[in-house]
Amino acid sequence: MSGPSFFQTYMGQRFYETTMPQLVRQLTRLNDNLERLVVVAEQLSGPKQSSSGDPVPPTTEGVEKP
Repeated sequence: MSGPSFFQTYMGQRFYETTMPQLVRQLTRLNDNLERLVVVAEQLSGPKQSSSGDPVPPTTEGVEKP
């Protein structure tokens, strides 16, 4: 491919100097908001539920004994 590389063009400079930093800031903001949302959701749901990776012990609730 002939011509200047992307980073050497006006659009490339704008992308690396403006667009990418804005994307990083917005992703950081999104992550912060999600963390706060998880905290609020855990507070509203009561006691912490076991995560999907933790084994759940079997219960005998609702099972009739012979």
